[in-house]
Amino acid sequence: MKKVSIRVVGSVQGVGFRFSTKLVADQIGVYGIVRNEPDESVYIEANGDPEKIDLFIEKIRNSPSPSGYVDSIIVEELPSLKIRDKFTISN
Repeated sequence: MKKVSIRVVGSVQGVGFRFSTKLVADQIGVYGIVRNEPDESVYIEANGDPEKIDLFIEKIRNSPSPSGYVDSIIVEELPSLKIRDKFTISN
């Protein structure tokens, strides 16, 4: 099991980014949360098989939302993150 936090910067709020991220997570089979941050970035926590997490990260890097774009992402592997059994959108 791999657990990561991802901070996404770019045009990622108000463009369906969280919804598209959930669709990608559900298709790949990873679990976690996605939420907007006050600084206009998006924060994601994800857990799952390492190969699935790596694929998920690539999809996020290329913006799952056709209306958005990603300038940069910061990925940290954090074994202490809570294990989740579904993928949810918050705020």
